[in-house]
Amino acid sequence: MRYNPLGRTGLFVSELCLGTMTFGGEGFFAYMGGVKQDGADALVKAAFDAGVNFIDTANVYSQGLSEEITGQAIHNLGLKRSDVVLATKVMGPMGEGPNDRGTSRVHVLDQAKASLKRLQTDYIDLYQIHGFDPATPIEETLSALDILVQHGHVRYIGVSNWAAWQIVKALGISELKRFARFQSVQSYYSLAGRELEREIVPMLKSEELSLMVWSPLAGGYLSGKYQAAGQGGDGEGGRRDTRAFPPVDEARGDTVVAAMRPIAEAKDVSVAQIALAWLLHQPQVTSVIVGAKREEQLRDNLGAVAVELSADDLTALDAASALPAEYPGWMMELQGGYRAPQLAQMRHRR
Repeated sequence: MRYNPLGRTGLFVSELCLGTMTFGGEGFFAYMGGVKQDGADALVKAAFDAGVNFIDTANVYSQGLSEEITGQAIHNLGLKRSDVVLATKVMGPMGEGPNDRGTSRVHVLDQAKASLKRLQTDYIDLYQIHGFDPATPIEETLSALDILVQHGHVRYIGVSNWAAWQIVKALGISELKRFARFQSVQSYYSLAGRELEREIVPMLKSEELSLMVWSPLAGGYLSGKYQAAGQGGDGEGGRRDTRAFPPVDEARGDTVVAAMRPIAEAKDVSVAQIALAWLLHQPQVTSVIVGAKREEQLRDNLGAVAVELSADDLTALDAASALPAEYPGWMMELQGGYRAPQLAQMRHRR
């Protein structure tokens, strides 16, 4: 297990992060599975035994139950709090009232307090805005987060599911107002969904933000089990049979899985491990969030850290999953070619 710095901080997080969306399994999240306390304890132990030090949850997962189970698992296993990098999120509805949702000062501060109680801790390592709230000014949200940091309830802040322009606007406000800045971005990224590379990835590099990847297997699609048995899959279903999320262009997705299978067979690993290993080979990725309902499923995912992909492997996977050209990207690439010889010469001298 390797460890990477979180944004511009001195905090190091494991390259795999344990996701807890499967914990609880109530309400909207019932389709994810219903891992109860004993099962969660086993998953957390397996992850930490493998070197994982990073756990991601959210207040909205099973209406707080996931946070409760996560906090209790840390307690049950006797894990030292300083050895755990604990991340949670805020935005989704936590009640029926008009102010029980969003990223207003009221909701952010109230939910931080509630999350601390559910997690049985006095600080959150990484507190993330779960999505963009069109009803709340960014300045208000950032001010609330800064209060939490200044009071020591939160160590670092991050954001999830925002557009590049929204994140950069927030960074500008934070610099102007001297607020705590975002250190991480949690986004969907996979071999079946590389749209992040158009705007978000260049922004991450420019602003020195960490990338946490959610749904690295595209909701299980890249495990290979959704392809027909005649294509080499087992034909079994899963949570995508209940809710096809995130959306996948199946024509492109099947091409990707077909490219993954021979690589997996040659290395005697699972197709899922190839999908995860590809992400771990991307320099912009800080940590990949893996969730599971069963311990054997988690152990298979954890094995991805040992999978080495050759240059030929990466070329084949990149070609099978390549994004179609889109403006202004293709024009920028064309015009940027004027500088390519100069930049290559500079790199050679260095």
